[in-house]
Amino acid sequence: MDTVAHFPKYNLNEEEEKKLILREYRSLLRSVKSKLKPGDKNLIRTAFEMAAEAHKTMRRKSGEPYILHPLAVAKICAEEIGLGVRSTICSLLHDTVEDTDITLDDVEREFGSEIARIVDGLTKISNVIDVNASQQAENFKKILLTLTDDPRVILIKLADRLHNMRTLDSMKREKQLKISSETVYVYAPLAHRMGLYNLKTEMEDLAMKYMEPDIYREIARKLAETRKERTRYINEFIRPIKDKLDKAQINAEIFGRPKSIHSIWNKMKKKGVDFEEVYDLFAIRAILDSPPEKEKEDCWKVYSMITDEYTPSPERLRDWLSNPKSNGYEALHTTVMGPQGKWVEVQIRTKRMNEIAEKGLAAHWKYKEGTADESRFDKWFQQIREVITNQETDSIDFLQDFKTSFLAEEIYVYTPKGDVKMLPVGSTALDFAFAIHSAIGVKTIGAKVNHKLVPISHKLHSGDQVEIITSNKQKPSEDWLGFVVTSKSKGRIRDALREEKRKVADEGKYTLQRKLEGMGAALNQHNIEELVQWYKLASHLDLFYQIAVKNIDLKDIKDFKVLGDRIEAPKPVKPLHEKHDFIPHHTVQGRKDNELVIFGESSDRIVYNLANCCKPIPGDDVFGFITTGKGLTIHRTNCPNAAKLLANYGHRVIKTKWAKNKEISFLTGIKIVGMDDVGVVNKITNLISGELKINIAALTIEANEGLFKGNIRLYVHDKEELDILVQRLLSLPGIESVERYDMEDIPS
Repeated sequence: MDTVAHFPKYNLNEEEEKKLILREYRSLLRSVKSKLKPGDKNLIRTAFEMAAEAHKTMRRKSGEPYILHPLAVAKICAEEIGLGVRSTICSLLHDTVEDTDITLDDVEREFGSEIARIVDGLTKISNVIDVNASQQAENFKKILLTLTDDPRVILIKLADRLHNMRTLDSMKREKQLKISSETVYVYAPLAHRMGLYNLKTEMEDLAMKYMEPDIYREIARKLAETRKERTRYINEFIRPIKDKLDKAQINAEIFGRPKSIHSIWNKMKKKGVDFEEVYDLFAIRAILDSPPEKEKEDCWKVYSMITDEYTPSPERLRDWLSNPKSNGYEALHTTVMGPQGKWVEVQIRTKRMNEIAEKGLAAHWKYKEGTADESRFDKWFQQIREVITNQETDSIDFLQDFKTSFLAEEIYVYTPKGDVKMLPVGSTALDFAFAIHSAIGVKTIGAKVNHKLVPISHKLHSGDQVEIITSNKQKPSEDWLGFVVTSKSKGRIRDALREEKRKVADEGKYTLQRKLEGMGAALNQHNIEELVQWYKLASHLDLFYQIAVKNIDLKDIKDFKVLGDRIEAPKPVKPLHEKHDFIPHHTVQGRKDNELVIFGESSDRIVYNLANCCKPIPGDDVFGFITTGKGLTIHRTNCPNAAKLLANYGHRVIKTKWAKNKEISFLTGIKIVGMDDVGVVNKITNLISGELKINIAALTIEANEGLFKGNIRLYVHDKEELDILVQRLLSLPGIESVERYDMEDIPS
């Protein structure tokens, strides 16, 4: 469903609008021209006219005609995902059944059952990841069931999301954050998993543009500034390779591609380096024109020529020719030492492989036609089907399990007989056991990895050979859930634990029945509900289980009143300390702009606390999050937990901004690296405490081989004060870098 606007300022008259719509429609027809069969053009025209008529009174946030959105989604499906005529028709109609008077019967009558089924799938999942957590996970399951039924549903949904991300400018700030978080949390990994790398990287870049605008702009500016220099270097790198390819008469295109802003930022964070120190700002790509039977041989020939010219880094070779990724990706990746002592990443693939890398699943279908092989996609869909059909997990658990199981990179692990099993990165020996069979998983007591005995929690790596050791006396325990990563493992462990819990709970049920009958009451639905609420438990099963394991003492229910065969709980006395545990809705709702909450003023009565995971200070871009039992917690928008909170619990997010206030100080931390010099501590403390009058809470400095590393906890009034401090410290002689601590690792 569309939620956003296309042009920040829209002021076309009716005639100009009609021309614009017609121009976009003709552009769409050009995109699918090569795929049109007799009669297809008429079908597309009918779908377009049907959608245009249905949406004729609807406008986007900017005022532009709504029909431009389905036209844009259809064009993305055709050009960027490589889908055909039926998907184009479904894209044009994707919002009609939900938002207009058109029914599914109308669609089926006009276009047949296949198109109606896909439009129905798109309608069912239009509210995915919204409103509340349980509904969101249910909707997400619907996506996945439809995905395994007809993957075009998810491909069109990804196109819909990409267009919404491209046109996010006209939305309110909190809506931008929520949509961007959902995108980076679920949609970008899903695009990656469907083999759509271009869609994935654009989604991540656009999400970053709204979630971390300052960093995004800064990296974009630096990329623009270094473009000429990069182009010169790429040409210098390519020239000798191109000569070798020409001499060997290998038909190949070789060029440099800039890395995405999001991946550059990830590299900077992961390696702890500045933009200038990120060596792989671009990748060299060689695309060969090879017949299918010579693809592998030609790729290795080109690898040999490149590594003859430039020395490769042995640990950076990735061979996805022999073992393609489960999303169909095939290529050879290596990193070589290029001119001027710079490391350069090189990707080698054929035209067919490149099309699969760019268009993912849609291209995979095209090349699969006529082969009887069960593809990796088919196996993946089968795994999803298996997990969903046997799934009783909590909503958020389900989404988290899905991410770790199905959206992660894979490793390849072997059985003792040499059969290969594909598992997500981070899988353990226990995950491997469940991958073989559930009955083996629940009895696993250990494993041999490469003939060495290891515990069941041992993490596996690609190429490991694993033998599972079982015992009939073994039973799954709660702590198993802490180290398995696949949905199948978690689902089977939860099933086994639930079964065990039911057996124990039966004892508790019998105990409760005797107690109630002794009081003159009955074990009926009303009484059980009354006790579940009184003990603040989630279900009947929990109540019976807690009684059985003696966590609940039934002597406590002597205070209950007995009315006939029913019981009534005494009125609870609310402890005084609970009065600030939650923020009543009217406290927040009554404020200006409905959701705006202002922090930092001494007169402000809203109880809030600052998240430990990101330590916000005034001036940071923040949002408020209502936490059960803790009231309002303030997080930075670039907090490591932000994407999960905004994507999963959008309804509990409150738009938040700081009030200007110099009364209150906030604890933050910085780390300093520099040359170890006499008096360096004195210079730093003089600047902080003496000149800037900032209160230091703690300071530790370690010197080693001519370098020192300092950790300082200090109290500042706002981000502006911290930024001034960082700049002043950097201007001191011998100081190499000054960085703010982002996470919980502010030293204590």
